[in-house]
Amino acid sequence: MATGRTHRPATRSRGIPEATVARLPLYLRALTALSERSVPTVSSEELAAAAGVNSAKLRKDFSYLGSYGTRGVGYDVEYLVYQISRELGLTQDWPVVIVGIGNLGAALANYGGFASRGFRVAALIDADPGMAGKPVAGIPVQHTDELEKIIQDDGVSIGVIATPAGAAQQVCDRLVAAGVTSILNFAPTVLNVPEGVDVRKVDLSIELQILAFHEQRKAGEEAAADGVAPPVAARRQQHPADSADKGPDGDVPAVMPA
Repeated sequence: MATGRTHRPATRSRGIPEATVARLPLYLRALTALSERSVPTVSSEELAAAAGVNSAKLRKDFSYLGSYGTRGVGYDVEYLVYQISRELGLTQDWPVVIVGIGNLGAALANYGGFASRGFRVAALIDADPGMAGKPVAGIPVQHTDELEKIIQDDGVSIGVIATPAGAAQQVCDRLVAAGVTSILNFAPTVLNVPEGVDVRKVDLSIELQILAFHEQRKAGEEAAADGVAPPVAARRQQHPADSADKGPDGDVPAVMPA
């Protein structure tokens, strides 16, 4: 099996749009569920509904992969699982290091989905000397002093940062300097990286704030439908200009600055 450092996905060289790449894991998740139920074929409409996109967009995305399905039959589920997995690089072995083994880092280390999707946790790294040697998910934690050596020895090209915000940039710099070219960042901060390094940020607080926005809007709509004045926050969301000029004694803005 090939390793991540020497073989990289061909999506960019083949000109697949980033938006399409971002949807491929959604299709793969839906297809994997169908495969586990031994479903042999699926229509574009059924697969699009399972992935949460419209069927026209799905067919356009699959055209970039050279997969068009068969009229009246649909798409072969097993072939699409293989095709998308290959395009995403999941038919290869991707060694991953997780830096920061607090509660979140330990939870990530214990996540069983890495191995089944082509990702091998090569090492767990933490700055606390007291953590060194302690097993987490069956893997002994190593000190950050060993970071560069581990990256070189295991051919790591993907790093996961689960440190506090204040340490994240320094860890990022060391990962990049050692040859890591893709980073998944769970730290609540924006990382600065050179060209050629990809960063994906996972910010749970932002996702919760977005959900709060939708809950607020739904509450306002339900109240309006019942003929009841919507909550104060929902009214501000609907008419943000109403409070724009209010002074210190006026209403507090519904959305606080980040």
